[in-house]
Amino acid sequence: MRSYFLKRLLLIFPTLFGISVVSFLIIHLAPGDPAGIKIEEEQRSGNQLLAAQIINETRALYGLDEPLLVQYRRWLKRIATLDFGYSLRDHRPVMDKLKERIPVSIKLNGISLLLAYMLSVPLGIYAAARQHTILERLTTVLLFALYSLPPFWVATMAIVYLGGGDFWNVFPVYGLQSSGSQNWPWWQQLQDQAWHLVLPVTCMTYYTLAVLSRYMRTGMLETIRQDFIRTARAKGLSERLVLYRHALRNSMIPMITLLADVLPALIGGSIVIETLFSIPGMGFLSYEAVFSRDYPLLMGIFTLSAFLTLTGILISDFLYTLVDPRIAYEKRAA
Repeated sequence: MRSYFLKRLLLIFPTLFGISVVSFLIIHLAPGDPAGIKIEEEQRSGNQLLAAQIINETRALYGLDEPLLVQYRRWLKRIATLDFGYSLRDHRPVMDKLKERIPVSIKLNGISLLLAYMLSVPLGIYAAARQHTILERLTTVLLFALYSLPPFWVATMAIVYLGGGDFWNVFPVYGLQSSGSQNWPWWQQLQDQAWHLVLPVTCMTYYTLAVLSRYMRTGMLETIRQDFIRTARAKGLSERLVLYRHALRNSMIPMITLLADVLPALIGGSIVIETLFSIPGMGFLSYEAVFSRDYPLLMGIFTLSAFLTLTGILISDFLYTLVDPRIAYEKRAA
Protein backbone atom coordinates (compact mmCIF):
# COMPACT_ATOMS: atom_id res chain seq x y z
CA MET A 1 0.00 0.00 0.00
CA ARG A 2 2.92 2.29 0.66
CA SER A 3 4.14 1.96 -2.92
CA TYR A 4 0.61 2.69 -4.19
CA PHE A 5 0.40 5.97 -2.29
CA LEU A 6 3.91 6.89 -3.37
CA LYS A 7 2.89 6.43 -7.00
CA ARG A 8 -0.26 8.48 -6.44
CA LEU A 9 1.80 11.20 -4.80
CA LEU A 10 4.19 11.35 -7.73
CA LEU A 11 1.27 11.46 -10.16
CA ILE A 12 0.16 14.77 -8.66
CA PHE A 13 2.92 16.65 -10.48
CA PRO A 14 2.16 15.59 -14.09
CA THR A 15 -1.55 16.01 -13.36
CA LEU A 16 -0.93 19.53 -12.09
CA PHE A 17 1.07 20.25 -15.22
CA GLY A 18 -1.81 19.13 -17.45
CA ILE A 19 -4.32 21.15 -15.45
CA SER A 20 -2.12 24.24 -15.64
CA VAL A 21 -1.82 23.93 -19.44
CA VAL A 22 -5.57 23.64 -19.92
CA SER A 23 -6.31 26.46 -17.48
CA PHE A 24 -3.72 28.72 -19.06
CA LEU A 25 -5.13 28.18 -22.55
CA ILE A 26 -8.73 28.70 -21.46
CA ILE A 27 -7.93 31.93 -19.65
CA HIS A 28 -5.78 33.44 -22.40
CA LEU A 29 -7.93 32.35 -25.32
CA ALA A 30 -11.04 33.93 -23.82
CA PRO A 31 -12.04 37.19 -25.57
CA GLY A 32 -10.64 40.37 -24.06
CA ASP A 33 -7.51 41.03 -22.03
CA PRO A 34 -6.57 43.38 -19.15
CA ALA A 35 -5.23 46.06 -21.49
CA GLY A 36 -8.38 46.17 -23.60
CA ILE A 37 -10.63 46.27 -20.53
CA LYS A 38 -8.70 49.18 -19.03
CA ILE A 39 -8.86 51.06 -22.32
CA GLU A 40 -12.63 50.56 -22.50
CA GLU A 41 -13.00 51.91 -18.97
CA GLU A 42 -11.00 54.99 -19.87
CA GLN A 43 -13.04 55.56 -23.02
CA ARG A 44 -16.32 55.24 -21.15
CA SER A 45 -15.12 57.83 -18.68
CA GLY A 46 -14.79 60.37 -21.49
CA ASN A 47 -11.06 60.14 -22.32
CA GLN A 48 -10.88 59.75 -26.11
CA LEU A 49 -7.10 60.33 -26.44
CA LEU A 50 -6.15 56.70 -26.03
CA ALA A 51 -4.91 55.20 -29.28
CA ALA A 52 -3.76 51.81 -30.52
CA GLN A 53 -0.18 52.69 -29.59
CA ILE A 54 -1.11 53.04 -25.94
CA ILE A 55 -2.94 49.71 -26.04
CA ASN A 56 0.13 48.01 -27.53
CA GLU A 57 2.38 49.59 -24.91
CA THR A 58 0.09 48.39 -22.14
CA ARG A 59 0.11 44.86 -23.51
CA ALA A 60 3.89 44.96 -23.81
CA LEU A 61 4.10 46.11 -20.19
CA TYR A 62 2.05 43.10 -19.07
CA GLY A 63 3.88 40.75 -21.45
CA LEU A 64 0.64 39.99 -23.29
CA ASP A 65 2.18 40.63 -26.70
CA GLU A 66 4.43 37.59 -26.42
CA PRO A 67 3.46 34.12 -27.78
CA LEU A 68 1.42 31.96 -25.41
CA LEU A 69 4.22 29.43 -25.16
CA VAL A 70 6.63 32.11 -23.92
CA GLN A 71 4.08 33.43 -21.43
CA TYR A 72 3.36 29.95 -20.12
CA ARG A 73 7.05 29.07 -19.78
CA ARG A 74 7.68 32.26 -17.81
CA TRP A 75 4.70 31.56 -15.56
CA LEU A 76 5.79 27.93 -15.02
CA LYS A 77 9.22 29.08 -13.85
CA ARG A 78 7.56 31.31 -11.28
CA ILE A 79 5.35 28.49 -10.02
CA ALA A 80 8.44 26.33 -9.47
CA THR A 81 9.54 28.90 -6.87
CA LEU A 82 5.99 29.43 -5.50
CA ASP A 83 5.91 32.89 -7.05
CA PHE A 84 2.52 33.60 -8.64
CA GLY A 85 3.66 36.99 -9.89
CA TYR A 86 1.87 40.31 -9.50
CA SER A 87 -1.78 41.12 -9.96
CA LEU A 88 -2.51 43.06 -13.14
CA ARG A 89 -5.23 45.03 -11.40
CA ASP A 90 -3.36 46.65 -8.51
CA HIS A 91 0.24 45.33 -9.02
CA ARG A 92 0.25 43.61 -5.64
CA PRO A 93 1.85 40.17 -5.22
CA VAL A 94 -0.69 37.45 -5.88
CA MET A 95 0.54 35.47 -2.89
CA ASP A 96 -0.19 38.43 -0.56
CA LYS A 97 -3.74 38.70 -1.88
CA LEU A 98 -4.29 34.98 -1.40
CA LYS A 99 -2.97 35.12 2.16
CA GLU A 100 -5.48 37.88 2.94
CA ARG A 101 -8.51 36.09 1.51
CA ILE A 102 -7.84 32.42 2.34
CA PRO A 103 -8.41 32.75 6.15
CA VAL A 104 -11.78 34.40 5.50
CA SER A 105 -12.94 31.56 3.23
CA ILE A 106 -11.59 28.91 5.62
CA LYS A 107 -13.58 30.45 8.47
CA LEU A 108 -16.77 30.68 6.43
CA ASN A 109 -16.57 27.34 4.61
CA GLY A 110 -15.02 25.47 7.53
CA ILE A 111 -17.97 26.25 9.81
CA SER A 112 -20.42 25.43 7.03
CA LEU A 113 -18.85 22.05 6.18
CA LEU A 114 -18.46 21.11 9.83
CA LEU A 115 -22.13 21.78 10.51
CA ALA A 116 -23.18 19.95 7.35
CA TYR A 117 -21.25 16.78 8.25
CA MET A 118 -22.26 16.87 11.91
CA LEU A 119 -25.95 17.09 11.00
CA SER A 120 -26.03 14.92 7.88
CA VAL A 121 -24.48 11.80 9.43
CA PRO A 122 -27.07 11.35 12.23
CA LEU A 123 -29.88 12.38 9.86
CA GLY A 124 -28.80 9.77 7.31
CA ILE A 125 -28.49 7.07 9.97
CA TYR A 126 -31.94 7.88 11.35
CA ALA A 127 -33.51 7.91 7.87
CA ALA A 128 -32.05 4.48 7.09
CA ALA A 129 -32.88 2.91 10.45
CA ARG A 130 -36.46 4.31 10.55
CA GLN A 131 -37.30 3.84 6.90
CA HIS A 132 -40.94 4.43 5.87
CA THR A 133 -41.91 6.03 9.18
CA ILE A 134 -43.83 9.31 9.20
CA LEU A 135 -40.95 11.33 10.64
CA GLU A 136 -38.51 9.86 8.11
CA ARG A 137 -40.81 10.79 5.24
CA LEU A 138 -41.24 14.32 6.57
CA THR A 139 -37.46 14.64 6.87
CA THR A 140 -37.04 13.40 3.30
CA VAL A 141 -39.56 15.92 1.96
CA LEU A 142 -37.89 18.75 3.89
CA LEU A 143 -34.41 17.82 2.65
CA PHE A 144 -35.57 17.56 -0.96
CA ALA A 145 -37.22 20.96 -0.59
CA LEU A 146 -33.96 22.43 0.68
CA TYR A 147 -32.07 20.73 -2.15
CA SER A 148 -34.35 22.34 -4.74
CA LEU A 149 -33.90 25.89 -3.43
CA PRO A 150 -31.03 27.74 -5.18
CA PRO A 151 -28.59 29.36 -2.73
CA PHE A 152 -28.65 32.76 -4.45
CA TRP A 153 -32.46 32.94 -4.03
CA VAL A 154 -32.34 31.88 -0.38
CA ALA A 155 -29.57 34.41 0.32
CA THR A 156 -31.55 37.18 -1.39
CA MET A 157 -34.70 36.34 0.57
CA ALA A 158 -32.69 36.25 3.80
CA ILE A 159 -31.31 39.72 3.08
CA VAL A 160 -34.77 41.08 2.22
CA TYR A 161 -36.64 39.56 5.17
CA LEU A 162 -34.00 39.38 7.92
CA GLY A 163 -31.32 41.88 6.93
CA GLY A 164 -33.17 45.17 7.05
CA GLY A 165 -34.57 45.01 3.52
CA ASP A 166 -38.36 45.39 3.67
CA PHE A 167 -39.12 43.57 6.91
CA TRP A 168 -36.99 42.76 9.97
CA ASN A 169 -33.49 43.99 10.64
CA VAL A 170 -32.23 41.04 12.67
CA PHE A 171 -28.89 40.03 11.16
CA PRO A 172 -26.11 42.11 9.56
CA VAL A 173 -25.66 41.42 5.85
CA TYR A 174 -22.40 43.21 5.08
CA GLY A 175 -18.95 41.78 5.75
CA LEU A 176 -17.87 39.75 8.76
CA GLN A 177 -17.56 42.48 11.36
CA SER A 178 -19.12 45.78 12.27
CA SER A 179 -17.44 49.10 11.66
CA GLY A 180 -15.18 50.07 14.56
CA SER A 181 -15.30 46.61 16.13
CA GLN A 182 -11.49 46.49 16.26
CA ASN A 183 -11.64 48.60 19.43
CA TRP A 184 -14.18 46.37 21.20
CA PRO A 185 -13.28 43.72 23.81
CA TRP A 186 -12.41 40.31 22.37
CA TRP A 187 -15.65 38.68 23.52
CA GLN A 188 -17.71 41.41 21.83
CA GLN A 189 -15.69 40.99 18.62
CA LEU A 190 -16.32 37.22 18.75
CA GLN A 191 -20.04 37.76 19.27
CA ASP A 192 -20.16 40.31 16.46
CA GLN A 193 -18.42 37.98 14.00
CA ALA A 194 -20.70 35.09 14.98
CA TRP A 195 -23.76 37.28 14.37
CA HIS A 196 -22.41 38.27 10.94
CA LEU A 197 -21.82 34.59 10.06
CA VAL A 198 -25.37 33.39 10.78
CA LEU A 199 -26.95 34.18 7.41
CA PRO A 200 -24.04 33.31 5.07
CA VAL A 201 -23.23 30.07 6.92
CA THR A 202 -26.90 29.06 6.87
CA CYS A 203 -27.16 29.75 3.15
CA MET A 204 -24.05 27.66 2.50
CA THR A 205 -24.93 24.80 4.85
CA TYR A 206 -28.50 23.82 3.99
CA TYR A 207 -27.74 22.67 0.44
CA THR A 208 -24.68 20.63 1.46
CA LEU A 209 -26.63 19.16 4.37
CA ALA A 210 -29.42 17.98 2.06
CA VAL A 211 -26.95 16.31 -0.32
CA LEU A 212 -24.77 14.66 2.33
CA SER A 213 -27.71 13.30 4.31
CA ARG A 214 -29.04 11.55 1.18
CA TYR A 215 -25.62 10.01 0.51
CA MET A 216 -25.39 8.87 4.12
CA ARG A 217 -28.88 7.35 4.02
CA THR A 218 -28.12 5.46 0.81
CA GLY A 219 -24.82 4.13 2.14
CA MET A 220 -26.42 3.03 5.40
CA LEU A 221 -29.30 1.27 3.62
CA GLU A 222 -26.85 -0.70 1.46
CA THR A 223 -24.81 -1.70 4.49
CA ILE A 224 -27.58 -2.81 6.84
CA ARG A 225 -28.88 -5.20 4.17
CA GLN A 226 -25.62 -7.14 4.04
CA ASP A 227 -24.98 -10.51 5.62
CA PHE A 228 -22.58 -9.40 8.35
CA ILE A 229 -25.25 -7.05 9.73
CA ARG A 230 -27.74 -9.93 9.88
CA THR A 231 -25.10 -11.96 11.70
CA ALA A 232 -24.53 -9.16 14.21
CA ARG A 233 -28.25 -8.94 14.89
CA ALA A 234 -28.50 -12.73 15.18
CA LYS A 235 -25.87 -12.61 17.94
CA GLY A 236 -28.28 -10.52 20.00
CA LEU A 237 -26.46 -7.19 19.74
CA SER A 238 -28.53 -4.09 20.33
CA GLU A 239 -29.68 -2.10 17.29
CA ARG A 240 -27.65 0.90 18.41
CA LEU A 241 -24.49 -1.21 18.62
CA VAL A 242 -25.17 -2.77 15.22
CA LEU A 243 -25.67 0.60 13.55
CA TYR A 244 -22.86 2.60 15.11
CA ARG A 245 -20.16 -0.07 15.51
CA HIS A 246 -20.69 -2.39 12.55
CA ALA A 247 -22.67 -0.48 9.90
CA LEU A 248 -21.42 3.08 10.29
CA ARG A 249 -17.82 2.53 9.12
CA ASN A 250 -18.77 0.83 5.87
CA SER A 251 -21.51 3.39 5.24
CA MET A 252 -19.01 6.26 5.39
CA ILE A 253 -17.36 5.39 2.06
CA PRO A 254 -19.62 7.72 -0.01
CA MET A 255 -19.03 10.49 2.54
CA ILE A 256 -15.28 9.96 2.35
CA THR A 257 -15.47 10.16 -1.44
CA LEU A 258 -17.05 13.59 -1.09
CA LEU A 259 -14.20 14.61 1.22
CA ALA A 260 -12.07 15.05 -1.90
CA ASP A 261 -13.97 18.27 -2.50
CA VAL A 262 -13.62 19.54 1.06
CA LEU A 263 -10.10 20.98 0.79
CA PRO A 264 -10.71 23.03 -2.38
CA ALA A 265 -14.12 24.03 -0.99
CA LEU A 266 -12.45 25.36 2.16
CA ILE A 267 -10.17 27.58 0.10
CA GLY A 268 -12.33 28.27 -2.95
CA GLY A 269 -15.17 29.99 -1.17
CA SER A 270 -18.61 30.68 -2.61
CA ILE A 271 -18.80 33.34 -5.30
CA VAL A 272 -22.56 33.85 -4.91
CA ILE A 273 -22.70 34.02 -1.11
CA GLU A 274 -19.56 36.11 -0.70
CA THR A 275 -20.70 38.55 -3.38
CA LEU A 276 -24.22 38.95 -1.96
CA PHE A 277 -22.98 39.43 1.60
CA SER A 278 -19.88 41.46 0.58
CA ILE A 279 -17.50 39.04 2.29
CA PRO A 280 -13.86 39.52 1.21
CA GLY A 281 -13.07 35.86 0.63
CA MET A 282 -11.67 33.77 -2.18
CA GLY A 283 -14.99 33.55 -3.98
CA PHE A 284 -15.32 37.32 -4.20
CA LEU A 285 -11.66 37.57 -5.22
CA SER A 286 -12.21 35.06 -8.04
CA TYR A 287 -15.23 37.04 -9.21
CA GLU A 288 -13.17 40.23 -9.41
CA ALA A 289 -10.27 38.44 -11.12
CA VAL A 290 -12.51 37.03 -13.87
CA PHE A 291 -14.09 40.37 -14.72
CA SER A 292 -10.78 42.23 -14.71
CA ARG A 293 -8.99 39.42 -16.66
CA ASP A 294 -6.33 39.29 -13.96
CA TYR A 295 -4.36 36.39 -15.48
CA PRO A 296 -1.73 35.87 -12.74
CA LEU A 297 -4.36 35.92 -10.01
CA LEU A 298 -6.63 33.51 -11.89
CA MET A 299 -3.80 31.10 -12.57
CA GLY A 300 -2.78 31.24 -8.91
CA ILE A 301 -6.32 30.42 -7.80
CA PHE A 302 -6.69 27.59 -10.32
CA THR A 303 -3.33 26.07 -9.41
CA LEU A 304 -4.05 26.17 -5.69
CA SER A 305 -7.52 24.67 -6.17
CA ALA A 306 -6.17 21.89 -8.40
CA PHE A 307 -3.44 20.99 -5.91
CA LEU A 308 -5.93 20.87 -3.03
CA THR A 309 -8.32 18.73 -5.08
CA LEU A 310 -5.61 16.18 -5.88
CA THR A 311 -4.51 16.19 -2.24
CA GLY A 312 -8.10 15.60 -1.14
CA ILE A 313 -8.41 12.62 -3.48
CA LEU A 314 -5.20 11.14 -2.07
CA ILE A 315 -6.45 11.60 1.50
CA SER A 316 -9.77 9.96 0.56
CA ASP A 317 -7.93 6.92 -0.83
CA PHE A 318 -6.03 6.63 2.43
CA LEU A 319 -9.19 6.92 4.54
CA TYR A 320 -10.81 4.11 2.53
CA THR A 321 -8.29 1.67 3.98
CA LEU A 322 -9.06 2.84 7.53
CA VAL A 323 -12.81 2.56 7.12
CA ASP A 324 -12.92 -0.71 5.17
CA PRO A 325 -9.98 -3.13 5.78
CA ARG A 326 -11.02 -5.09 2.68
CA ILE A 327 -9.62 -2.26 0.54
CA ALA A 328 -5.95 -3.11 0.23
CA TYR A 329 -4.94 -1.70 -3.20
CA GLU A 330 -1.57 -3.30 -4.00
CA LYS A 331 -2.04 -6.33 -1.72
CA ARG A 332 -5.38 -7.19 -3.20
CA ALA A 333 -3.97 -6.87 -6.73
CA ALA A 334 -1.08 -9.18 -5.86
